[in-house]
Amino acid sequence: MGQPRESHPERNPEVLLLTGMSGAGRGSMARVLEDLSYRVIDNLPPALILEVTSTDQRLRQTAPLALVIRSWDPSVSPDEAIGRAVEGLKESGMHTAVVFLDADDQVLIRRYEETRRPHPQGGETLPAAIGLERDLLSGLRSASDLIIDTSDFNIHQLRERVVARFGGEGKARPMHISMVSFGFKNGLPPDADVVFDVRFLPNPHWDPELRPRTGTDPEVASFVLENPDTEGFLERVSEMLLFLAPRYRAEGKAYLTIAVGCTGGRHRSVAVAGELARRLADHGVDISVFHRDAGSG
Repeated sequence: MGQPRESHPERNPEVLLLTGMSGAGRGSMARVLEDLSYRVIDNLPPALILEVTSTDQRLRQTAPLALVIRSWDPSVSPDEAIGRAVEGLKESGMHTAVVFLDADDQVLIRRYEETRRPHPQGGETLPAAIGLERDLLSGLRSASDLIIDTSDFNIHQLRERVVARFGGEGKARPMHISMVSFGFKNGLPPDADVVFDVRFLPNPHWDPELRPRTGTDPEVASFVLENPDTEGFLERVSEMLLFLAPRYRAEGKAYLTIAVGCTGGRHRSVAVAGELARRLADHGVDISVFHRDAGSG
């Protein structure tokens, strides 16, 4: 499945094809999209995607559309089915993005055990059913425009990410960058495209007055950002990202996640990610910031 390209973005609304692993949060994301004025159609068979969009003659003048894909025709692979739909939407001049929600197997198991709902893949055991679905969707996952891993998200954090990426008027926009701060001790953000390590900078953790605060605090931010090495890092990384962003966009990439990590994800990465995002925004980059671990102890 090729990357969808936008056509006449000034007048074409965005069509989101929302899919992914069962239990990863498709329903929760669909409800957030409805709050953002998307018209959501849930559990639409892939074979009906073009029929639904072509018969809705008002689509170009009204709200953007989100189609939630949960079930599959066993005679056609999911990536082939969605690929056909994407090509048809492109030919009709609609800017389209395929969003894949994912989560770690253990997280999916826990969520299913909490809800006690049967897994749609069946299988002798829940882990086996999840494995069957992961194999089925592996090609589609690789071909999707955006992968959102919800393993570490609660419902509020998922809403924050969805609003940051898909809020606004729903029209096709330039490539959106998400700047995520994190702590290496908690693992890399699974959806990161580019990762920077700022553990070489002096750590505010060792200052008793700064330790309980985070990198959003002015004194902590000053401690981190006034270091000469920080300024050198910010200048070089900003220049590199401003060089890369239009080239990623030219290749059809609609979303880019940049992760900035320190040890715990509370001080250095938070301050640097915020400042890096500010500098990119000053150059007109569409960017949002998410501090994954700033609230952890």
